[in-house]
Amino acid sequence: MSKAKSSSDNARNVLMDKIVSLCKRRGFVFQSSEIYGGLNGCRDYGPLGAELKKNLKDYWWTRMVRDRDDVVGMDGAILQNRRVWEASGHVGTFSDPLVDCKETKARFRADQIFYASAVIGGESHGYVSVTESPTMAEEAEQKIRKIQKKGGIKGEIAALEMEPLMEATPEEHALIPSPNSTEPGTLTEPREFNLMFKTYVGPVENDSNVTYLRPETAQAIFVQFKNVCDSSRIKIPFGIAQIGKAFRNEINPRNFTFRSREFEQMEIEYFCRPEEGLPLLKEWLETRLKFYEEIGIPREKLHILDVPEKERAHYSGGTYDIEYEFPFGIQELEGVAYRTNYDLTKHQEHSGKTLEYIDQATNEKFIPHVVEPSAGVDRTVLAVICEAFDEETITNEKGKEEVRTVLRFSPRMAPIKCGIFPLLKNKPELVAKAREVQEVLRPHMNVFYDEGGAVGRRYRRQDEIGTPFCVTIDFDTIGENGPEAEDTVTVRERDAMTQERIKIADLLTYLLERVR
Repeated sequence: MSKAKSSSDNARNVLMDKIVSLCKRRGFVFQSSEIYGGLNGCRDYGPLGAELKKNLKDYWWTRMVRDRDDVVGMDGAILQNRRVWEASGHVGTFSDPLVDCKETKARFRADQIFYASAVIGGESHGYVSVTESPTMAEEAEQKIRKIQKKGGIKGEIAALEMEPLMEATPEEHALIPSPNSTEPGTLTEPREFNLMFKTYVGPVENDSNVTYLRPETAQAIFVQFKNVCDSSRIKIPFGIAQIGKAFRNEINPRNFTFRSREFEQMEIEYFCRPEEGLPLLKEWLETRLKFYEEIGIPREKLHILDVPEKERAHYSGGTYDIEYEFPFGIQELEGVAYRTNYDLTKHQEHSGKTLEYIDQATNEKFIPHVVEPSAGVDRTVLAVICEAFDEETITNEKGKEEVRTVLRFSPRMAPIKCGIFPLLKNKPELVAKAREVQEVLRPHMNVFYDEGGAVGRRYRRQDEIGTPFCVTIDFDTIGENGPEAEDTVTVRERDAMTQERIKIADLLTYLLERVR
């Protein structure tokens, strides 16, 4: 591996560590149950994280539901009748391949483990394995070099050959250690592991009372399709939107909030005629790409994967994955899938209830096809934070260079829209006027009042949490330097750090134009 590649991987790791540290320090994301040692795969959102997450969900709902005439909303229950999951196929097939390390008892997803061998003198030597990540080649090389030091491999490493564990032959599998071991053959053969959390409904824990925490939000929409049609009188093509929690007993949660056991989805099932499915698939892909640009994720950081037919679900007529360049690699944010009429057909078969749509104009009956844009809330929040994070060297008020950490959120996503500062906290007139400004703005946006420390330090605190504007109430505001600037404030913009004098009477309009 080249030194440039290794340096790049290290830089991405350092960047992700800084982002995770900031998220805890500033109250975006905490480890769930931290005082008890935490719970792997679960996170809590702190004050700023909760605001950021709410801003994302509210904006998605506005753009995908309220701004359209062809989408309505619903909120399905987390617990459903067990037969829902039997009909959808989740009980029988919703699983991942699991392998155990016989030495350390750790568990891994077999499809996320690669085995590597060092190419020395044109031949492969020394199998190792690593979990899937941008640094997997570096980790593999480090393990091989440890083997070299012990005399196990001799010669200069020319290259690494890496293959997925799922493609290993039985002979190769017997040589492969787990990611946390150097001993060969420590991995068990892959076996299927159902990802649903099982629970019981009612006081008796027996087979008849078994159900599951939902692993996705879509099935609630499908089983309520007929009720939504009858109650809302909406005509095809139309969509049903939902934001809600889902639960998957992930074998190996990782990458901060990216892969979790408890997460939230923003999902639309868009029902249409069969001939409309593929055109709508491409139309929804473009709609969703524009959405990400609107929340501050540029198009050039997004990758579109046209999922090959052999990798799609058997019922899929086409699927696009929208991926983002996270510090830990290019990973999926959202799937836009053409699910044909598979789900409604299965629920009609298993329930015995008709889920056909009747065209009132032609009296035609058919089971609608479906296009599904399904986005992860937590993944998108993480992408917004990663994209916003920046460090730059600036000259402070004392003429010294310092590093400014700033979250360059799109103003519509920023947890706090405006910081409000009286220049001095021991000047009653300044404090009173600052509180007056706070009351003017608070009904319309989330604001933060801060009177502690030098103004420059207060700016830095707001920069680090992504506040796009800060308003300072100074001596000009209260007319001590002459009447010409009375009842004006200094508005400082986060990214360029420019300042502008604005009348208090115009301040609300000025800010609303820039934060919505």
